[in-house]
Amino acid sequence: MAESATAIKIYGKWSLEDVEVSDISLADYIAVKGKYATFVAHTAGRYQRKKFRKAQCPIVERLVTFLMRNGRNNGKKLMAVRIVKHTLELIHLLTDQNPVQVLVDAIINSGPREDSTRVGSAGVVRRQAVDVSPFRRVNQALYLMSVGAREASFRNVKTMAECLADEIVNASRASSNSYAIKKKDETERVAKANR
Repeated sequence: MAESATAIKIYGKWSLEDVEVSDISLADYIAVKGKYATFVAHTAGRYQRKKFRKAQCPIVERLVTFLMRNGRNNGKKLMAVRIVKHTLELIHLLTDQNPVQVLVDAIINSGPREDSTRVGSAGVVRRQAVDVSPFRRVNQALYLMSVGAREASFRNVKTMAECLADEIVNASRASSNSYAIKKKDETERVAKANR
């Protein structure tokens, strides 16, 4: 009853229902609307119990969990939630769009579509180009964006939220200023060479 009374908006500000996943292959793995819509990016769900359960985790919460890296930040989910909240505010100021839509576009743009794996027997190791599954593309995109933001904000006056907002906006525009887009292009270039 209460659900129908109020539309679910993340952090009470941005609607999730009008977010479109333009890449059809990633639509199943970017959980953003319907039953995956939440008010805050902290559901305390048990997403590690089963193999593909984390695909059901709301996409903003997945970004939050990727920020809790590097030993000293382990388990500080409330800090990560706060960073993401500020990041969404900044993205909205930078682009005047729904920040969740910008995040989804960034994920679609920054996941590599082709990668190379090691194929070897008896000491002879060569690289073989392989296609990347949609789920791994989402995971890689989130990982690359969070790493890029962390490296940009380390020993820098800019806050983590500002760096993450810049990274996501650049990635959503497919700009080569984004760490994730650079890495994606590099991965795909190496894979192309190893076809």
